[in-house]
Amino acid sequence: MAEPEILPRDGGSIELLIITQGSMSTRQLPSSGSVVLGRDEDADVCVPDSSVSRRHAVLHLGPPLRIEDLGSSNGTRVRTRHSNAATERLIDVGKGTPARTGAVELSPGDVIYLGAARVVLRSREPRKPGDRDPRKDVIVKDGAMRAVYELAERVAKGPINILLLGETGVGKEVLAEAIHRASPRAQRPLLRLSCVALSESLLESELFGHERGAFTGAVRAKPGLLETAEGGTVFLDEIGELPPSIQAKLLRVIEERQVLRVGGLTPTKIDVRFISATHRNLDAEVGRGAFRQDLYFRLNGVTLTIPPLRERPGEVAALAQLFAERTAKELFPSEASAMAVPISPEALAGLQRHSWPGNIRELRNVIERAVILANGAPIRPEHLLLTPLPEPTPPLHVTPVPSHSSPSASPAASPAAVGAVAAVAAATASAKSVPEGADASPTRLRDAMEAHERERIVKALEQCMGNQTRAAALLGISRRTLVDRIRVYGLPRPRKA
Repeated sequence: MAEPEILPRDGGSIELLIITQGSMSTRQLPSSGSVVLGRDEDADVCVPDSSVSRRHAVLHLGPPLRIEDLGSSNGTRVRTRHSNAATERLIDVGKGTPARTGAVELSPGDVIYLGAARVVLRSREPRKPGDRDPRKDVIVKDGAMRAVYELAERVAKGPINILLLGETGVGKEVLAEAIHRASPRAQRPLLRLSCVALSESLLESELFGHERGAFTGAVRAKPGLLETAEGGTVFLDEIGELPPSIQAKLLRVIEERQVLRVGGLTPTKIDVRFISATHRNLDAEVGRGAFRQDLYFRLNGVTLTIPPLRERPGEVAALAQLFAERTAKELFPSEASAMAVPISPEALAGLQRHSWPGNIRELRNVIERAVILANGAPIRPEHLLLTPLPEPTPPLHVTPVPSHSSPSASPAASPAAVGAVAAVAAATASAKSVPEGADASPTRLRDAMEAHERERIVKALEQCMGNQTRAAALLGISRRTLVDRIRVYGLPRPRKA
């Protein structure tokens, strides 16, 4: 993601759900004009699949909404439903040359086939009275999660800054939204910014704003997020990735409650509350000098730690059902049965056994894909397409690790930590097999750990088809850390096809 996400968001009422062999993403459409779909990075909507042509088809946003093939190699087809939702028809829009029949009209719920990729049209109607309450989408069944949300509701009433800790995908953003709704600032904006998604220069401009002429391309003055959120809440995701220079400026803003735009001379007073989130151990980051201690104290008014999904298995079934019903309602809004999506006991058992390294974000993607593959039928194990990371194989003839250092002593150990322990054990076994008198120094252990980490990164990138953001989530690390590891190990940077 290259831009911060702001609630509420302006734009069209239609979005695209893009499904390829190795990824799933959404893209909101503008309210008018035309949008080119294709594999090319310069296409308005990039569909990263080898079966998709560089400029495959064009969506005319109308009204009416229409699609036209652009002479693609593998053709464009549309599966459209009749108004009574009882029958479907598959329309061949074109292949090889633009279709003679011209563009085909579309409506929400239709499915566009671009080669082997699928694009689903979904409606994004503005919420009205009586629509789904987002508070009902928060599943809290685990005792530890209840304690977190009860404390969050209490501290939401005051002005104190809040720090949210937890692995990637555990629901830190959902908790931040719940805190905002429960606060006196609920009627004011909630602005969200990912500190890892932007370069240092863009991050400074987005946070603090800039004056006209402050840098090349600044053709007009622009207020920053901190000004735009006046009276509301600013959610800073992945605050642990904030560059040191921005840390110093953010600290000044929090202390003085004033913001100075890039290239500006006069500061502007602001009234905002900060909710920050990170998967990092900020105490350790402060200890090694990567994060300012004074900023940490300012942000850490109250710390709320969200447990990973594997530690709250009682919530997996309820979350899966919620995501299944929500997806079915969005994909098939005209069907009365859209809200009843059964998940078979075998599929639920598979969901319970999975370790969920990507936490709730991974579960949501799995269920959305399963609903599409099931196509109205009950979700079965073959629809889940779960691809867990391979379990480490215990080495032979290894002396058992003492209980105080065993990975089982820490039930919250991450997959990366477990993999590292396995690598150490393997290296220890290898060291034991070295002839007496040979060098079995700790360097061998370090080399084995690095080789193991490199192999996991390569496998994750292959599994995610080179998507570094998804690979980082799968590995349980930030994208910036993944990029650093790729550079350290001399791996080629993935490039879009």
